[in-house]
Amino acid sequence: MKVALVLLTYNPDEPAGIERSVASLAEGLRALGHPTCIVAAGPATPADSPDLLRLDTVTLPRPAVEEDLTKLIAEPGPVSEEVLRLLTARGVDLVCWVDAVWGLGCIAPAPPHARTALMVHVLRTDRPMSDSLSHHPGAVLTVSDFMVDEATTAGLDTSRWQVVPNALLRQTPAPSAAEREELRRRGPVRIVARAEPHKGIAELLRAYPAPGLGRPVEIVLAEAGFEYWPGMQDDVLRECRALDAALPDVQILPALPWQEVQPFLAQAAATIISSTSPETFGNVAAEALSVATPVIGYGLGHLPVLTGRAGAMIPLEDGPHRLWQALANLLEHRADYHTASQQGPIQVTDHTPTAVAEAFLAATGQRSA
Repeated sequence: MKVALVLLTYNPDEPAGIERSVASLAEGLRALGHPTCIVAAGPATPADSPDLLRLDTVTLPRPAVEEDLTKLIAEPGPVSEEVLRLLTARGVDLVCWVDAVWGLGCIAPAPPHARTALMVHVLRTDRPMSDSLSHHPGAVLTVSDFMVDEATTAGLDTSRWQVVPNALLRQTPAPSAAEREELRRRGPVRIVARAEPHKGIAELLRAYPAPGLGRPVEIVLAEAGFEYWPGMQDDVLRECRALDAALPDVQILPALPWQEVQPFLAQAAATIISSTSPETFGNVAAEALSVATPVIGYGLGHLPVLTGRAGAMIPLEDGPHRLWQALANLLEHRADYHTASQQGPIQVTDHTPTAVAEAFLAATGQRSA
C-alpha cells in the first residue's frame, strides 16, 4: 500500500513536533513495507529526499504565518489539481491530511480510489476544521486521549476519532546506572523548545533561583518555519537572550538536528517542560523519557500521562519558581531520582516508528504488509 502524508510546513530537521511526528510515522510505514511520500510546500532544500514532493503552486516564506497560506489557497483549484496529479502519479492508496489548513484537509484532493484520513494534532473549531470534516475523511486521528476530551468539550463529534500517538524517530542508548548517578550529582539541566511564547522559557528564566543550581542550564531554543504572528520568534529569542545574559550558569543554544536531540537529552540530569498551554502530546518529554532523563513540568494536557512516575508535575498556578524547586528536590533525593529515571523508558516503550505505524494502519482500516 502506498501512503501520502500532506503537511505543507514539512522540512527535514524542522524543529517542530508535528513535522517530526510525520517523519517518524513515515519511517515506520516504510519499515513495514509501505512506500510513503510526504507532500510539502516549496521551496526545496538540499536535504530533500526523493520521497519529499514539493508543490509548485504553494511556496511559503520562512517563517510563514497561517494568513500566508490562506491567501495562497483562497482559490484552491491550482493546488488541488497539482496535489491530485502528484498522488495519482504515485499510485497513492491512502492520503492523510496532517492539519485542516497546513495539511490541506479543508481542500482534501484525493484520487477516487484512495482512502483518506485527517490528523488533528492541534484543536481547531474554525471554518477550515468544519470544511475538513465535511469532506468525510475515512478516519480522524489525534495524538492523545486529552485531545479527544478537548474536542468533545468543544462540541465536535469525536465518536469515531481514534488515538495514534507520536513515535520516537530514533533510539539512543540510555546512560548506565553509574553515568546516571554522575549526571544526577553534576550533570547539566537541558531544555529543548521551539521559540514560542507558550513554551514558557522567558517566564522560567525570570524565575531562575539565586544563586543558581550549581550546575549548567543549557536551553536549545529553535526557530521553526512557521509562527503565529509576524516577528513572534524574533521577539521570543530577543527576550530570552536578554534574560540569559544576566544568568551566568544559563546558556541559550541554537537548534539541533533531529538525530542529535536524544543524545543531547541523554546527557542531562533532567529536563523541564515549561509550556504554559497544554501539550497535546509532548515530543520533547518523550525523547527525554526514552533515555531515562526525568521530566519536570506543569500538569497540563497529555504531559502527566506521558510522564507518569518518571518525573514530577506541578500545578500551573504554582508558577515557574515551583518548577525549579521540584527539579532541585528530585536531584537531591537519590532514590526518588533513580526511580524516576528507570521509569522513563517504560513510559515510551510502545512509541517506536513501527508500532505507531501499525496503529496508524489499523486506525485507517489497513493492514501491515
